[in-house]
Amino acid sequence: MAQQTENQKQIVVIRIRGTISALREARETLSLLRLDHTNHAILIDDRASYKGMLQRVNSYVTWGEVTKETITEMLEKRARLLGNKKLTTEYLEKLGFKAFEELADAIMAGKAEHGKLPFMTPVFKLHPPSKGFKGNVKKSFKAGGEAGYRGEAINDLVKRMI
Repeated sequence: MAQQTENQKQIVVIRIRGTISALREARETLSLLRLDHTNHAILIDDRASYKGMLQRVNSYVTWGEVTKETITEMLEKRARLLGNKKLTTEYLEKLGFKAFEELADAIMAGKAEHGKLPFMTPVFKLHPPSKGFKGNVKKSFKAGGEAGYRGEAINDLVKRMI
């Protein structure tokens, strides 16, 4: 089990499309992922069960491996406590972390899970990307669109959305 946590990667998932004409299974999977609105993002690890969920909703979301710097920036600027209050260093000290970088290290190492931290909202509410999406949100990333798996290129998109 310890070997799995060392090799786990953190993945950021961003919803980029609405679900007006989506299948029921896709809508339910987005709800299970807590992606109820467009431009919402979550942090997950690369378990097989999450990968199966991502394959089911791959035309409505985009995802990829996130770096520590991007996680730190997301925590500083877009993380919220219950009641839509900003995440502060005082709250981090109550959790046992001294700075945002230390919490980002714990998330990257798999010691802390963003969605399960007490009194913290599990999603990041992001802005639409500055200068817009580069491609069509209905096409896959490999075909020149925006949806689906994009690997390390997700960090550029997240930085434009923060």
